[in-house]
Parts: sequence; structure tokens; C-alpha cells
Amino acid sequence: MQILSDDQRDADAELLQRYANGDATAARLLTTRLAPRLLGHALRVLGDRAEAEDVAQEAMLRLWRQAPDWRSGEAKVSTWLYRVVANLCTDRLRRRNSGAVPGGLDAVAEPADPTPGAAEKMQQAARADALQKALESLPDRQRQAVVLRHIDGLTNPEIAEILDVGVEAVESLTARGKRALAAQLSGQRDALGYEDDGF
Repeated sequence: MQILSDDQRDADAELLQRYANGDATAARLLTTRLAPRLLGHALRVLGDRAEAEDVAQEAMLRLWRQAPDWRSGEAKVSTWLYRVVANLCTDRLRRRNSGAVPGGLDAVAEPADPTPGAAEKMQQAARADALQKALESLPDRQRQAVVLRHIDGLTNPEIAEILDVGVEAVESLTARGKRALAAQLSGQRDALGYEDDGF
């Protein structure tokens, strides 16, 4: 996960302004830079690729609609987008938990990528699957906080802005989430090939 510098974040606002002024190339550059991060976050929170793609696409569409009215300096483009994604994920999780969205085939995990190095790929897939299952067991807010902090690499103040909570609440959410993940994954360390690192 690459963390963007302040200069790169300022470049996001500049690209958005250029798009608002009719520069289609700026839109492609901004999409290339931000969309994969949004998709990755949504996928980790939702656990469903099709839903995650829908969320990332909707977030980018909202950004394009916001572009003409964007006020540079008030919010970072990436932070604003993460907040949109977080809200869209929360809405989908609520609908899912209320029974409004049936499981079916969409709830089945995608098969692992069949590329060379099968043993390593299988272990990586097992680790990712175990982590995803453990993440899905967390309460929604804890899951979002853990993914934003420990997978997407955002700072606590950025996460606080995205989730619309205080920094102390972010610290509490991530600490509780990380403890819950560690407890769930501790019995699988040997099977997943871990000695004593990470979660």
C-alpha cells in the first residue's frame, strides 16, 4: 500500500479542477490513481467483489458530479472519497444485515488466481481468506477502522474524518478490532505459515 504525500494529495485536487474545466486526461489520471485504493477498501469491508466494484464506481461518479463545486483546501480528495466509500459500504452492510440483499452465489469467495508458484499462491490465498473471514466477523465500524488503518495505511486523523468520529474513537475501534482479529487468527498461525508477526 502506497501512502500519498501532501504534494500528491494536492495534485489530486489539481487534477479534479482540471477535469472540472473539461480535461478528460485529468479524469483518467485521477481514476488510475484513486480507484484501485477505493476498490481495495470496499472489497475488504464488504467481502464481495461485485459490490465493491459498484461502490468504487459510485464513489468516483459522485466525485465527478462534485468536481465543478469542489473547494480546494477544505478537504483532501482522497479523504472525501474514502468517506463516500465508507458510507456506501455501511449502507450496503445495513441492507445485507437486514436481509434486504440475499446471499446466493455472490457470497461465495472467488477462486485463487492460478499463476505459477502454486504452493506460495495457495498459502497467500489461505491467509487472505482467513483475514477476510475474520474481518467480516467484526462489527462494521471496527472493520472499517481496521481496514483503513492497518490495510490502507491511513492515519488516525484521516480515519476520524472519514468515519466522522474523534481520533480517540478511531484508536479504540482499531485497538478492539485488532485484538478481536488476533484472537480469531491465533489458532491458525501454524496452518497459515506465520510464526509471530502481524495479526
